[in-house]
Amino acid sequence: MLNRSSRPAGEARLRYLDADIEMIAPGDYVTCAVTGRKIPLQALRYWSVDLQEAYWDAEAASQRMVKAGH
Repeated sequence: MLNRSSRPAGEARLRYLDADIEMIAPGDYVTCAVTGRKIPLQALRYWSVDLQEAYWDAEAASQRMVKAGH
């Protein structure tokens, strides 16, 4: 695993799995699909496996699920 100092700065590309994530391209954050806010990888807690999107918080995830009809 890359430590914080060796991870390239910028947006990471991830594959969102049921209880885990897989790093496709290294970075130090992902972008919330609802708010557009940058989410540091160490703070990432909410995502959709079906939509392959990250969310800032539970409220953003809920808003997206309602909009997507999930």
